[in-house]
Amino acid sequence: MEKIPIFFKCPGCSGTVMVMDSGMCKAPSTGALSVSCSGNEMDLLSEQTADFATEKHVPIVEKVEGGIKVTVGSTAHPMTDEHYIMWIGVQAGDDLMIHYLKPGDAPEAIFPCPDTNVKAYECCNIHDLWVNR
Repeated sequence: MEKIPIFFKCPGCSGTVMVMDSGMCKAPSTGALSVSCSGNEMDLLSEQTADFATEKHVPIVEKVEGGIKVTVGSTAHPMTDEHYIMWIGVQAGDDLMIHYLKPGDAPEAIFPCPDTNVKAYECCNIHDLWVNR
C-alpha cells in the first residue's frame, strides 16, 4: 500500500516537516493531526496543483538519461534569498526521494527513476507545497 506523506510548516521559523505515518501524529484527545515546533502549532500544507497566474510552481517531470528531471514551473521559479524553492521530491510507489535547494541553485533536480509516472513535490518558502497531480 502506497504511503502518502503529509507536510507541515512552522509559522515561526518556516521549517517544514514531513510526516510519513499520519497515525503517529494524532492528538490523543481529538484524534486530529498535531505537529508543533518550538511551541508553535505547525500549519498543515495543502497540495496545490494549478498556478494559473504565472505557472512558476507546478513541478514538471521529464525523462532524461539516467532518470527523470523535475523542473519547478514552465516559467523558471526565482531562486533569490527572499523567494526560492526549498526542496523538490518525487514519490514512485513506496519510494520517496528529496533534493534540497538553496538560493542561487537552479529550480530543478534529477532523480534515478526509470519512469516519469511519479508524483512530484516542491516546496516554495513563500507559496508552500505544490504537486504535479
